[in-house]
Amino acid sequence: MASLGATPSRTPQGWGPREASARFPSPAAVPGPREAEEEEVEEEEELAEIHLCVLWNSGYLGIAYYDTSDSTIHFMPDAPDHESLKLLQRVLDEINPQSVVTSAKQDENMTRFLGKLASQEHREPKRPEIIFLPSVDFGLEISKQRLLSGNYSFIPDSMTATEKILFLSSIIPFDCLLTVRLVLRFTPTPLLILSQVRALGGLLKFLGRRRIGVELEDYNVSVPILGFKKFVLTHLVNIDQDTYSVLQIFKSESHPSVYKVASGLKEGLSLFGILNRCRCKLGEKLLRLWFTRPTHDLGELNSRLDVIQFFLLPQNLDMAQMLHRLLGHIRNVPLILKRMKLSHTKVSDWQVLYKTVYSALGLRDACRSLPQSIQLFRDIAQEFSDDLHHIASLIGKVVDFEGSLAENRFTVLPNIDPEIDDKKRRLMGLPNFLTEVARKELENLDSRIPSCSVIYIPLIGFLLCIPRLSSMVEASDFEIDGLDFMFLSEEKLHYRSARTKELDALLGDLHCEIRDQEMLLMYQLQCQVLARAAVLTRVLDLASRLDVLLALASAARDYGYSRPRYSPQVLGVRIQNGRHPLMELCARTFVPNSTECGGDKGRVKVITGPNSSGKSIYLKQVGLIVFMALVGSFVPAEEAEIGAVDAIFTRIHSCESISLGLSTFMIDLNQVAKAVNNATAQSLVLIDEFGKGTNTVDGLALLAAVLRHWLALGCTCPHIFVATNFLSLVQLQLLPQGPLVQYLTMETCEDGNDLVFFYQVCEGVAKASHASHTAVQAGLPNRLVARGKEVSDLIRSGKLIKPVKDLLKKNQMENCQTLVDKFMKLDLEDPNLDLNVFMRQEVLPAATSIL
Repeated sequence: MASLGATPSRTPQGWGPREASARFPSPAAVPGPREAEEEEVEEEEELAEIHLCVLWNSGYLGIAYYDTSDSTIHFMPDAPDHESLKLLQRVLDEINPQSVVTSAKQDENMTRFLGKLASQEHREPKRPEIIFLPSVDFGLEISKQRLLSGNYSFIPDSMTATEKILFLSSIIPFDCLLTVRLVLRFTPTPLLILSQVRALGGLLKFLGRRRIGVELEDYNVSVPILGFKKFVLTHLVNIDQDTYSVLQIFKSESHPSVYKVASGLKEGLSLFGILNRCRCKLGEKLLRLWFTRPTHDLGELNSRLDVIQFFLLPQNLDMAQMLHRLLGHIRNVPLILKRMKLSHTKVSDWQVLYKTVYSALGLRDACRSLPQSIQLFRDIAQEFSDDLHHIASLIGKVVDFEGSLAENRFTVLPNIDPEIDDKKRRLMGLPNFLTEVARKELENLDSRIPSCSVIYIPLIGFLLCIPRLSSMVEASDFEIDGLDFMFLSEEKLHYRSARTKELDALLGDLHCEIRDQEMLLMYQLQCQVLARAAVLTRVLDLASRLDVLLALASAARDYGYSRPRYSPQVLGVRIQNGRHPLMELCARTFVPNSTECGGDKGRVKVITGPNSSGKSIYLKQVGLIVFMALVGSFVPAEEAEIGAVDAIFTRIHSCESISLGLSTFMIDLNQVAKAVNNATAQSLVLIDEFGKGTNTVDGLALLAAVLRHWLALGCTCPHIFVATNFLSLVQLQLLPQGPLVQYLTMETCEDGNDLVFFYQVCEGVAKASHASHTAVQAGLPNRLVARGKEVSDLIRSGKLIKPVKDLLKKNQMENCQTLVDKFMKLDLEDPNLDLNVFMRQEVLPAATSIL
């Protein structure tokens, strides 16, 4: 019996009638993105680049940079900077740009700075590319025009040119002119400067020329810009990279996975590592930003602490956990918006966007039930507007997530477009219809053909498919009257017949037509989402802020941290029973210590004590507690009162590197010189064992000179903590006596030959360094330790150091034996042997050493 089955090669799955629900499906009901796609998103985040444009004119700095991770331009309002461009250096250290764009016509100071930057071969992660553009590209008017004529997805197309100007003016202060009078020979002339606008204009020119992120796209596709964000560097505490390293605020390590070694580093044991409990990548990014920008803005700090304190209340634990779960669905929406702008949207993007918006609505509803006296809760309740509801409603009613996953393309739900529904119904009914067509075709075919089928192939159309007969050997055997041969595949011949041509004309390419119409709907949906990109960006900013504060609250709850107090009118630091946040996690027991600096307690703390008694840990503990307070975190102490602090300088550990071309002692001197030249009365300076890298006398003299320099400043002396083993600093009274200096030591107790450490700070001066005890613990032989202690006592008493007799006799015997062995090896019959030379080169030196 002839087989008459008809099986289209590709038919849509799940086209059954369904009604679009007016309620949103929960995120759990939406199929999640596949792991491969999640890894791809993470990979794109890791490959993000930053391109910075900078101008420096008449003492004012204009900076703008483009971040490819969120397709956002960040700009800094015109800010005054020193001729050494310290502010610019801080920005470069913070963002590590891929390239630095500036004008070819530059001030001498900027030229010198850029030349030094280009020569830093050891710079991590790598040196930025320095790019010079013609100065005409930075003209004020042309920069304004470039900004106003840009194609920005966050500006609705319905806006007129005037409305667009007003909209951009609300973000970028075009009229904020800085007037600087230049003293000329004759008449003072006002010079109008808008460095930030000119920097923005130059950055847009560079992006358009390099086509960052759209190198392979059509030339009419512009670089996606999803928003402008302003950043300011006022009220910031100055902390250099050495301080971040020695305090272990950040610590990068090689990733243990062989699959991720090339992709980057992972965070090791660091302050950032133990506090980073963020649920979303944007929260982690914001926490890192807060760590790189500690501030003494009391309003900002207290607003952060208010949120942390609220979530630490026992009755708010359930709410904190619920918010934490919702934040786990907040994903990298800027990357999705960028792909929408370039029409590269994936199926998983719609899932991620829907879950993010749905979770944001949950955050809004939850925050509306929280005290509106807290600024963050009030902002979330108000600024998570109905636009989010509109986006979630559109996506939930339009996108068929299950169908999209099954076909790996964007598909829409039923009852969205009647024409699409009709074509899908026709496509679903094709199998039965084609079976009937195949039955009629078989009646007209040769009786030797046992079966046939009619199939539908997208982009090709309807074809008649028959099995290959044994008699069909050559290509000429494939010809059948009334049929047009198309191709041979898997021992089946494919033809066009009159009926299949009629089907092509009647039904057309249904699959492609459905696909095209659904792509059109996707484009319309993308436009709706992109028109609300500014709302989504603001939502993500607030959600990431909430994520960071929930993470800090979770760490404070688990580690027993307390809220610090700020006293800007007080110049000092007071810590009650402070703890080192990292060491307390590694040690079985940790002894807390109090700190009080400033006022009648003195500004310079000289800490002495035995080796391994905890001096360095104490110094780092003070620095970390102050730092945590300046980022708005609770601190590991019973109480902490932080006065005005504008900088933290350290000389604790030398980061040695061959590429630096500097000795260890030179690196130490550079760190101390930085503190001496920049520390103010509000600065915190931590110095550990400075001077040990050179001659003892010279090192002691340098340490004493540095401390006397600061003490001479009187009440404007910085807050200084110095740990040293130079007991002569106290014994020889190298520092002036007065209320500014306080001597501290680490409490110990000698129990016979053992030394017991209490790790407790108390007033006083250590009597000895007890280096011999530390040497024994390190595993040195007892005879070496005993000899070292004997020599130390002789030096301290001013007596002559005599060599060890037993050791001397042993050396004499070894030298005599060596001389005898050499003499016995001589060949006295050798005519070339010169005994005089042998006596002069071998015997006399050996005899001298023996005597």
